[in-house]
Amino acid sequence: MAEPLEGFMVVEMAVAVQGPAAALYLRDMGAEVIKVEPPLGDASRYSRGVGNDTPDGIIGPQYITVNRGKRSVCIDINTPDGILAIHRLLEKADVFLTNFREPALVEMGLGYDDIKSRYPQLVYASVNGFGPIGPDADKAMLDGAAAARGGLINHTGYPDRAPSLPGAVVIDTSGAMHLALGVMTALLSRERFGVAQRVQTSALGTTLWLQQWEITHVNMTGAELTRAGNHHGNISGPYGVYSTKDGGAILFALAMDLEAWDSLCIFAEAFDLSIDPRFQTPGQRLGEGLTEEDSVEVRQRLTSIFESKTTKEWQEFLYTQPEIIWERVRNWSEVLDDEQNIANNYVTSVEVAGLGATRTVGNLVTLSETAGSTKGNAPELGEANSEILGSLGFSSNECLAIETHATKVREEYITALLEAVAAVSKDPG
Repeated sequence: MAEPLEGFMVVEMAVAVQGPAAALYLRDMGAEVIKVEPPLGDASRYSRGVGNDTPDGIIGPQYITVNRGKRSVCIDINTPDGILAIHRLLEKADVFLTNFREPALVEMGLGYDDIKSRYPQLVYASVNGFGPIGPDADKAMLDGAAAARGGLINHTGYPDRAPSLPGAVVIDTSGAMHLALGVMTALLSRERFGVAQRVQTSALGTTLWLQQWEITHVNMTGAELTRAGNHHGNISGPYGVYSTKDGGAILFALAMDLEAWDSLCIFAEAFDLSIDPRFQTPGQRLGEGLTEEDSVEVRQRLTSIFESKTTKEWQEFLYTQPEIIWERVRNWSEVLDDEQNIANNYVTSVEVAGLGATRTVGNLVTLSETAGSTKGNAPELGEANSEILGSLGFSSNECLAIETHATKVREEYITALLEAVAAVSKDPG
């Protein structure tokens, strides 16, 4: 059976997460994705992160995560052959996807105004930090900067401590989902109406999308929500994370019916809570009609209740209660081994040169008739140069010259870097 985007070609000129992860979704859905990398490669190839003791030269986890299944073409776009290769790719492409900043794209002759008349059937997809217009349209961005600007950091953490970063790059990855959705919408529109167009999303816009309920609540009520630690700033009552006797943690969300609430109270020997008139309906157990003092009181009770039993004891009981919404708090190693993730193929395995099989997140969208699939390993830098450039009309000698130039640029950079490090070592002052 064909995959949804089989026959579509995406030219990706993007780095880090937000752009490449969008193209990854398109690849999983069947599109051919050609990743255009500069002579030094996408910088995330070499980003090792914390506690990474894999051998030198192993591709970084961030690159592997969002570039599996793609083909890599390594060219210097600042050369005549490089820009020619880009345009020959765009002649055949359905989508040009980038997270380069607008001034850089315009300088390279790859701004939207330069491209739209030349390739009228090309969907031009771009994502940036703070939106396509406005005073900070060209401002540099990393995930945390958008989370700060959009209010997420201010509302994460404890009220008596400094605001906290979220525990993952949720803005970059959510921004990628928005960009992929925009591309799919534009491709559908092109199929229906025969018109290609520009798709633009941003990390800041995504941050707001993730908080739309809370932001709307603040505007409607005038009540500024505050950080609530292990609870949610806009949900009163029991909802929250509670520590167990042996150092684990349980997210307790809701007892959906009174029988489930009674069972919890009986198991915890908190019989008074079972008959407390403040917690007799699902709405009440999610904070309806509760005062701030009520919330503090019930959370303190549940803190003591959960600390009275081990994680195993709580799990064994809670698994007997289908009308209680809860989960054990897991770390990422446990997430990889979670039978639910494995059953749904949310975790997949790729081969990493020099390391072997490595698990990562797989394709998360299933379709009953034209399902996508994970597509293999992250590419080595420039592994597809000869094949793809040759298919674009470059001779073998021209392909060799492009590759030789890229290699020379890399070697010159490495030499200059080593000389700079040596100079600092000799004269650290």
